[in-house]
Amino acid sequence: MWTEVSDTLSDEALKSGSRNRKPLPAEVESVDPGSIGEDLGFEKGDKLLSINGIQPRDLIDYQFLIVEEELDLEVLDAKGEIHHIHFEKELDDGLGLNFTEALFDGLRQCNNQCSFCFIDQQPEGHRKTLYLKDDDFRLSFLYGSYLTLTNLTESDWERIESQRLSPLFVSVHSTNKNLRSLLLKNPRAGLLMNQLHWFAERNLQIHAQIVLCPGLNDGIELSRTLKDLAKFAIGTWPVILSTAIVPVGLTRFRPQNDGLIPVNKECAEKVIKQVEELQEKFKETIGSNFAWLSDEWYLIAGRPLPPRSVYEDLPQQENGVGTIRAFLESLDLATSKLPSKAMKPQRVSWVVGRLVEEALIPACNKLREVEGVNLHLFGLPSPYWGQEQVVTGLLTGNDLLEGLAGKELGDKLLLPSVMLQQNHPVFLDDMSLKDIEDALQVPIRIVNGADDIVAAIIED
Repeated sequence: MWTEVSDTLSDEALKSGSRNRKPLPAEVESVDPGSIGEDLGFEKGDKLLSINGIQPRDLIDYQFLIVEEELDLEVLDAKGEIHHIHFEKELDDGLGLNFTEALFDGLRQCNNQCSFCFIDQQPEGHRKTLYLKDDDFRLSFLYGSYLTLTNLTESDWERIESQRLSPLFVSVHSTNKNLRSLLLKNPRAGLLMNQLHWFAERNLQIHAQIVLCPGLNDGIELSRTLKDLAKFAIGTWPVILSTAIVPVGLTRFRPQNDGLIPVNKECAEKVIKQVEELQEKFKETIGSNFAWLSDEWYLIAGRPLPPRSVYEDLPQQENGVGTIRAFLESLDLATSKLPSKAMKPQRVSWVVGRLVEEALIPACNKLREVEGVNLHLFGLPSPYWGQEQVVTGLLTGNDLLEGLAGKELGDKLLLPSVMLQQNHPVFLDDMSLKDIEDALQVPIRIVNGADDIVAAIIED
């Protein structure tokens, strides 16, 4: 049975949760050339202790504090000396300081036990950052990461209101209080509707997400959730700006008795039909499609992606909603005026996840018409995760070694940057880019975006 959750919990119960630790000094990673920070003499490794006597807890606090025209900074340099700096500036001028961390008081981790959590479906023994379960409202505001609202403290709610931290990105999954508590394995998850009303009363906004688990929050429950959320999208100041529906991702490392079912073609077809019918109704009542399916649904169903206009202003592109459609458009533009001949003849291999391979074939065929281009597209599965149909960003180093073993890779191998850790040439399984290059004995070019891919094929 689902856990029953009271509709009439107190504000104290609604806002209770874990507490933050004392902030550490904000360590400078770099200083923008020509900035105020450079003029003041800031260097990499300096630590900002306080601004006008206040120690910032995170990047948000820092941005709020530095808007003042008159600033007193307390700084600890790399030699251990403390400096007090007083200066005046224009009201909105930044300092040009970039820090090693966005959160100076530590990451707020998730207090839920979702069976479908991808982080819990990883093997042990890799870098620690792969196992951090972020549920921090500050990262949601800064970078669009999703949180559940289950671990916010009273001071967190007050801060969201006072600093107007909006929009936030919220993992909803279900508006059925008992079902949401079951999915998150947390009775506090049933407070969602109370929390949405809290946002509404303060004119704060949200982008919502539903991770769809077949047999649990699909069908009638999915319709109920979308209709409940749509009620918060009406009016001149909508609370919920958009909703994304993404398929549950399951790996071979998950417990065998988790009760989860992977999304298949039949399920994808059913969900697409259901959501597209609701989009028509939302268009009439809200003036927007409001709810969008991530691109994976269409690829799993073997259907073409919707036209670009369906995605409106791409409010959930970072969540995989229209990401591939937008990339295909940029690739169409990049291949619209190709030269008749490449700068030099070369054999190029390009690796993507098998799920997106078919969608890229038309662009590859256009590139192959250029004299001197010998292009081979490899759409790989992921034996590492146990997924036959996988997006490019989940391919690991082991997947590359297994999928490309014995293949003729030509003069150069193109790997999309989404496979690698940001700012570090390391794959999800901790294999390094050098490991792959040495094993495959082929030069590797990391590519970013459509223009870079085309340039790597016909210009390099």
